[in-house]
Parts: sequence; C-alpha cells; structure tokens
Amino acid sequence: MKLLTHNLLSSHVRGVGTRGFPLRLQATEVRVNPVEFNPEFVARMIPKVEWAALVEAANTLHLAEIPTEPAEGYEHDEAFLRKMHHVLLEVRTSPSLLPGA
Repeated sequence: MKLLTHNLLSSHVRGVGTRGFPLRLQATEVRVNPVEFNPEFVARMIPKVEWAALVEAANTLHLAEIPTEPAEGYEHDEAFLRKMHHVLLEVRTSPSLLPGA
C-alpha cells in the first residue's frame, strides 16, 4: 500500500477516534517502486494529506525526515515535491493496519 493510500484511509469501527483516523501502520515489508515524477499531481495532493499522520507513518517506516508541515510555496519547490513524491507514491508497504495511533 502506498503511503498516500494509507493517509486517506479511515476505519468505520466504533471507538476508533472521532473520525476513525489515523490507522496505525505496522509494515511487514517495505519496498520502493519507482514511479514517474509528476509535480502537478503531487502539488495537488499536498492539501489533501493529513500531515501529522504522514509524518508519523514516515517515521514508523524510518523514511527520510519530512517537515512537520508543507513548506510555503511548495508548489514551486521541486526538491520538496520530489521528496513528497517518493514518500507518497514510491514507498509501498505490506501493512498491518491497527486502529488509532
């Protein structure tokens, strides 16, 4: 599962937070699958990302450190967009998803 997908998932089980989010990620396997860089897509997805949950998932998987919030003007920051492209779209996990972090 891509981290972008994980970030958009929520649980409908009662008692799992107010929104059933975020689901805690415990990866049994982590792979990197190269995907063609699309800066426009990444820039459009950034506002939809629950940033704290992404930071937590990235830390859980020991990925490169990502900022605690998107950089101002990120739409034009290619280095930032490439880093987010990698984290959101190229990292794939074989996860165990657990309720609430």
